Amino acid sequence: MLTKHITHQTSENSNTFIYSTMAAPISFSLSSLASKSQQLVRNERRMFAASDDGAMMKQIQSTHAPDGRVVDVKPILQVIENVLHHIIPNIDHAMKGGTGHIDALDDLTTSSAVDGALDALAYIVHKICCEVSCKCSGGGDAHATTMGILNMLSSYSWDAKVVLTLAAFAVNFGEFWLIVQLCTSNSLAKSVALLKQLPDLLEHSPTLKPHFDALNKLINAMIDVTKCIVEFTELPSEFISIDVPPLSTAMAHIPTATYWIIWSVVACAAQITGLVGMRHEFITSTSEAWELSSLAHKVSSIHEHLQSLLHLCYERIDEKKLLKAFEDFKRTIETPQMDNLKILLKIFRKEETCYLLNPDKTEVLIDVLRRKHVLLLISDLDISHEEIRVLEALYKGERVSSELNYEILWLPIVDRSTWNDGYEQKFLNLKSIMSWYTVKHPFAIEPAVIKYIMEVWGFVKKPIAVTLDPQGKVLCPNALNMMWIWGNSAFPFSSEKEESFWKVEAWTLELLVDRLEPNLPTWVSQQKVVCFYGGVQMEWIESFTTATKGVAKALDIGLEMVYVGKNNAKERVKKITGLIKEKQLSHAWEDENVWFFWNRLESMLYSKTQHGKTIENDVIKQEVMTMLAYDGSENGWAVFFTGSDEMVRANGEKVLSSMKSFDEWEKLAKQMGFIPALRKHLDGITDDHHCTRLILPGNGGGIPERVQCAECGRPMEMYFMYRCCVE
Repeated sequence: MLTKHITHQTSENSNTFIYSTMAAPISFSLSSLASKSQQLVRNERRMFAASDDGAMMKQIQSTHAPDGRVVDVKPILQVIENVLHHIIPNIDHAMKGGTGHIDALDDLTTSSAVDGALDALAYIVHKICCEVSCKCSGGGDAHATTMGILNMLSSYSWDAKVVLTLAAFAVNFGEFWLIVQLCTSNSLAKSVALLKQLPDLLEHSPTLKPHFDALNKLINAMIDVTKCIVEFTELPSEFISIDVPPLSTAMAHIPTATYWIIWSVVACAAQITGLVGMRHEFITSTSEAWELSSLAHKVSSIHEHLQSLLHLCYERIDEKKLLKAFEDFKRTIETPQMDNLKILLKIFRKEETCYLLNPDKTEVLIDVLRRKHVLLLISDLDISHEEIRVLEALYKGERVSSELNYEILWLPIVDRSTWNDGYEQKFLNLKSIMSWYTVKHPFAIEPAVIKYIMEVWGFVKKPIAVTLDPQGKVLCPNALNMMWIWGNSAFPFSSEKEESFWKVEAWTLELLVDRLEPNLPTWVSQQKVVCFYGGVQMEWIESFTTATKGVAKALDIGLEMVYVGKNNAKERVKKITGLIKEKQLSHAWEDENVWFFWNRLESMLYSKTQHGKTIENDVIKQEVMTMLAYDGSENGWAVFFTGSDEMVRANGEKVLSSMKSFDEWEKLAKQMGFIPALRKHLDGITDDHHCTRLILPGNGGGIPERVQCAECGRPMEMYFMYRCCVE
């Protein structure tokens, strides 16, 4: 009886699975063979009782003396699978009383490649057939037979040993099954079955079925392990070394796996040989089926372990391939090109035909972007509709009217491991509303390019737009910042153009608001005080707007107030905007303007940071960070402007208290003017207890390392915050 025994051996220099056994022969159905088997069991148990795993491995390795010959095992293995997979389904069919039939073999069995591979190996396969048949018929023990076959195949590689042995088994089993299958319809087969005294399968099906079921499981497990061994030999040496784990670990297990495959062939052959002479009587024991099942479990365990190592090998190969492709793309994009086509082609997988969808959603070759300015819009599937609409206004409106020659190509970055129908639909929906070029599918993007996008261009979550000039040179790693700030006037969206714009820019009402408020020019010309305020506490908003209007009335000055909401609080802002309009407290922007206002401020911060500006040496960056810090708080805030670019700002608590205590600085306001007086009053308010927060979206770079508090000027502490805001 075959005993299952797996040892996990660990030493200081290795961590290796050794598959060892207390060897026993396979029992045969013939009573004479059964008596011999009992004696062989006792002999083998004595032989291996004192053996250890190391001795077992040495015995197997001692048979291995390859002479360098190369055997193309792949076509042979295909024929073996063809044979065995034609037999296995027909066993159940025959057991149920089905009529025998022969399926047409695949064309691969007659191909020249198979003929060539088998031409020089037919003799050794025949020799193994004879060895197995002879030893099984004579009651030989499985271990001795297995070692005999290993010695016979000593000059072959491990993968060739298992394939040739499996080929011999396929011949024996195939010939046996042809006779069994055809004996009811073919006189020649019937005569041969009579001479062999083979049992009628239908007549003995209750007894034979457990044996054939176990046989099927074992054969499938043998094929699986054999294919796994062959697959190890085909791994590309360019990307994985046989001397380094995990491949070295796998190669250490293959001799033992080979031993058990050959042992299994012997066990299967013994079962088939045991059917000879059993035409009228069939004597069997359940132990035989149990032995095959136990052996199938063992071989399956070997397959699982080898398969896990093979998976690790492929992971290592994929890592090396990814790194090679990454370096190749990096080298290409950093090398001057005649045009941008080579770089654009390398963005996509080699096996993909480089088709894009144009703005009309028609398939076109990527060549249409050749020698054009191209903005690579890179995002995940959470890109906002506001972002798409604002970008569309630039792309379809001003770009056309000013004849700016640039195109946009959307490259969605997705996690392939979690991809499902929901993400597929989300991608299709986004693609349908984009009025520029898009990829046909996110999976068409080369993984190495995704790695480059994330590691070099700094993409994490927030969308970016990488500018390529007609020669493929990267002009800016993220042109969205300057596009949000200056629109198409920043074309060709280069870092140099961005820097030149900042040199002449100042912190003004126009820079803050851009064209978001259409009434602004009129208000400025009328010399009105303009107040922009935000927050999401309705009680504060009502108190602040009422008090501020009272101050303006007392000073007899023109005042316009505009509610600009809060960043990333769309639903709350929408509700508050409705209440503000209903109560006629002030003007209030719609969703898209609110989003763009805050996004422009963030873009100013990132742009300034990319150009090395700090709050110590740049007023605009200081003011932007102050505004963003106000928004980071749940409390309100306000900033006042006049047409002469006088400005004052404060958090909600301070500005509200100032308006309520207007009588304290009213006289000063009438002397100096509203904004200078308010500034002086605010400077006189001491605020020893405050908590200011500045929340910036992670963008893989561009985050300032040092930030000063907008209230007291002290350095702020940095924390990491992970947020999921679903409204």
